[in-house]
Amino acid sequence: MAVALPLKTTHASQSGGFKSDQKVVKFVVVKKREDQEHSRTGELTSFEEAMLPHLDAAHNLARWLLRNEQDAQDVVQEAYLRAFRSFDGFHGGNGRAWLLTIVRNTSYTLLKKNRAADFTTFDEEIHASSDESVSPAMTLEHSEDAELIKEAINELPAEFREILVLRHQEGLSYKEIADIAQIPPGTVMSRLARARSKLKEYLAARIGKEK
Repeated sequence: MAVALPLKTTHASQSGGFKSDQKVVKFVVVKKREDQEHSRTGELTSFEEAMLPHLDAAHNLARWLLRNEQDAQDVVQEAYLRAFRSFDGFHGGNGRAWLLTIVRNTSYTLLKKNRAADFTTFDEEIHASSDESVSPAMTLEHSEDAELIKEAINELPAEFREILVLRHQEGLSYKEIADIAQIPPGTVMSRLARARSKLKEYLAARIGKEK
């Protein structure tokens, strides 16, 4: 028995110019045994209540990581299937962080499979500035070229793209990002500082060329 849930995702949050168009994602759960239908229906209901509110965030992270809409939809569907299969291991708490961890891992698996992951290495001892005035959100608010900003973010390595999206669009705390990315909170701060710096460098270079 298959249960198809057509889901229309609309990203209301467009902090600092990060934009996502309205998309449709289909999530399908396949039930292998008819005698499990009753219990699985109850589990599916609980799963929907806990996880479906975070569909927008899941799609948003996948889209920025993969830079391809079809891949993002495929990853979100796969991530939700994985989340449903492991839902017994979720005992409440931060459902969004739990789901985004699965989305992130699924996205990176695809990136590595396609050998398209543009990872970078850098000194984790760099101290992040607490001055939010240098954040991409502030930069984007004063930019008239949203497409330029999108291009700038897409030029960044995957781990920089995810850190910007999780912090500035999804509004997650350093601890939540650390849990999702499976890195220490100090690394989150240093990586965020480096991502902001790289974004500013790219924008400055592009604007300089266009003058």
